[in-house]
Amino acid sequence: MDRITELLALAWGSPIIKLVILAVVMDTCFGCIRAIKEHEFNSCFGIDGAIRKISMVASLAFLLILDKIVHLNLIGFIPEAVRTYLPVDGIGVAEFFGLLYIAYELVSILKNMTLCGLPVKRVWEIIKKFLSKYTDELPDNT
Repeated sequence: MDRITELLALAWGSPIIKLVILAVVMDTCFGCIRAIKEHEFNSCFGIDGAIRKISMVASLAFLLILDKIVHLNLIGFIPEAVRTYLPVDGIGVAEFFGLLYIAYELVSILKNMTLCGLPVKRVWEIIKKFLSKYTDELPDNT
């Protein structure tokens, strides 16, 4: 039990991990609101989303353990322009992947906000157009 407490302390000590958790909760909330609005509570999508979110959190737990064993600083892989906005001077493997998870969740949050009718459609369209040049892993077509 002492190891679990230590792992939780490691996670809670990282602002990036806290942001991942916040993004997961926000995406879940907006996804549920969207499903209610569209009258489409689909257990398939719900299960897939839940599995994805649980997998993200589980991978962060394993990567925090890796960071505890092997002390890597991957801040060099983050563009200089982005580093100025990060609340840390160094990032481990868990935080590096946390940044990727935050980006993925933010795209999903923005998509769900748009589909809920919030006035962010123009922002979503700009981001979707930009990202479609670099990836085909955008959330389902909207």
